[in-house]
Amino acid sequence: MAIDRVSLGSTGLEVSELALGTWRFGRRLVDGEERYDAEGVVETDEERASELLDAYADAGGNFIDTADKYGDGRAERWIGNWLEDRDRLNYVVATKIHRPRRENDPNAQGLNRRHLRQQVDTCLERLGTDYIDLLYCHRWDDDTPAEEFMRTLNGLVESGKVNYLGISSGRPDAWKIVKANEIARREGYEPFTVTQPRYNLVDRAIDANYLPMCRDYGLGAVTWSPLAWGFLTGKYRRGDTGYEESTAAIDSRFAERYLTERNFDALDVLLEVADEVGATPAQVALAWQLCHPDITAPIVGASTVDQLEENLGAADVSLSDDQFERLSAAKTVGPE
Repeated sequence: MAIDRVSLGSTGLEVSELALGTWRFGRRLVDGEERYDAEGVVETDEERASELLDAYADAGGNFIDTADKYGDGRAERWIGNWLEDRDRLNYVVATKIHRPRRENDPNAQGLNRRHLRQQVDTCLERLGTDYIDLLYCHRWDDDTPAEEFMRTLNGLVESGKVNYLGISSGRPDAWKIVKANEIARREGYEPFTVTQPRYNLVDRAIDANYLPMCRDYGLGAVTWSPLAWGFLTGKYRRGDTGYEESTAAIDSRFAERYLTERNFDALDVLLEVADEVGATPAQVALAWQLCHPDITAPIVGASTVDQLEENLGAADVSLSDDQFERLSAAKTVGPE
């Protein structure tokens, strides 16, 4: 496989066209739910995390995505341990800040100045590095004035602790990103240059306004959940109910969001195209994003090296213009 490099939005930074997601690293599950106050079962332990990082690097990948909250900090620490034996300059590390650092402490969460400064230092310590390539605000903070957090983020860039700024979106809130960047433009602050929205063949809400905003403002779009929690791997079929060990059995939100007739119609098109090009459904779903003019890099995750290598194989899948358009039309644009 040959993973190409792409420009990160309008910045001069070059990143892999497929980013490695580390959401599962150190994640503790109790009865299928993530827990931070109990031992639970670790979904991906440090040994497996290192194997996945090795496989990604061996394939030519350089863009590692994590967050302060992943595995309650274990993901960042394990990435830092892995980087100890490697040239830090060869990798672009992105992390995110927002989630509560201490429960029941309103000042230890969000984007207020104190939390941002303290948590950046914590992230740097865990990652074992003196700079973060790309710092995302994990979510917008309605309780902190945008002027405050944009000024604070600018200070982190000026200090050399952070190189580029991004914002991750749970909802397609394009206007808020524009608001923040207009403040940055007016005050001479560093703007957001990268966004991280949810996007895949059946989650298309950002088609309406969010992606055009990214295009117009030169923002890179690094997408999460490109396989729709596994729905686009093809393991789910219309009418099947035997999902005892799957996400559908564990999380009711999955069934409500993805196991719908409209989504299965889109899945049918995906399966047709996968058969035509001789690739897996997951590879075609990712290849569709690699062909998308408004997407910088989808974030791929995996539980095993075999799964990761399958996903990275999307870089070798070629789609015709007709196949791309059929996939794009398989699910109509939803409301923003």
